[in-house]
Amino acid sequence: MSPRVDFYAICWCVTGFLASYAQECGRPPIVENRIVGGMDAIDGAWPWQADIQTFSHICGGSIITENWILSAAHCFPNPNDLSSYTIYVGRYQLNGFNSHQSIHRVSRVVIPYGYSEPKNGKDLALVRLSSPVTWSDYVRPVCLPASGTLFPGGMQCYVTGWGNVRDDVPLPGVGTLQEVEVPIISQSSCQDMYATDPTEQVDILYDMICAGYQQGGKDSCQGDSGGPLVCQMVNGTWVQAGVVSFGLGCAHANQPGVYAKLSAFSSFISDTVPEIRLYGRADQNWCGRAAMLASCLSTLLILLRR
Repeated sequence: MSPRVDFYAICWCVTGFLASYAQECGRPPIVENRIVGGMDAIDGAWPWQADIQTFSHICGGSIITENWILSAAHCFPNPNDLSSYTIYVGRYQLNGFNSHQSIHRVSRVVIPYGYSEPKNGKDLALVRLSSPVTWSDYVRPVCLPASGTLFPGGMQCYVTGWGNVRDDVPLPGVGTLQEVEVPIISQSSCQDMYATDPTEQVDILYDMICAGYQQGGKDSCQGDSGGPLVCQMVNGTWVQAGVVSFGLGCAHANQPGVYAKLSAFSSFISDTVPEIRLYGRADQNWCGRAAMLASCLSTLLILLRR
């Protein structure tokens, strides 16, 4: 075999191996020094954030692959009628100029079987885009957790979105993406908080996770629905713990935000989006890539010895 053929074989092997790293999730290249009670985010700090509109902003979402967005089921009351939906990625300001954004239509929405309303759980939507996103420093995927990934009470996480800044008070001005830091609240503590109001029956189900403060003051709000609750793991990777689902008002005492708990939906997500790799199975992914590289190198050595 000629050296030229060997050269192409080497190029193919290396390119194929590097392609397995084509877009690492949960690693924004633009890093901060690091909604109600929140503050303006830095442009590009949350590159997975998506804006879902039907003539105007209605919900948030997060990029999970080049073809799929994650959001909330209640953002799509009629998942068979998608003609009015537009998805913006790479967006920073609702009412300003966004040089990094791209616009996409929706071809399909998949919702867990049995969903009825947010308080009954299963408030999750997988949204397939009509055209794939193009990766950049401002458009990147977030990592999603495998079923065993833990987000313990007290863990500090972030919610991002363009929702109201108080009850019935929309985000003012150019509408810059907001971020707010909130701690995870354990399921039992969250249930106890909601139980202090006997006029409202709220059950914190197995597929829900809570975040916020008992005293209130910082929270997601209307318009943040479907957006991400993300937590930074020990290795620096951002993993999405939840999807903004519901609350009683915004940032009220003993009424923290309730989110769809993504680790409870790992099978549903993997079955719908087979190409996705969930955080917590990284060792398996690495073994697969290492085996691929070893196979490539073995093949190349055989070729070069001919």
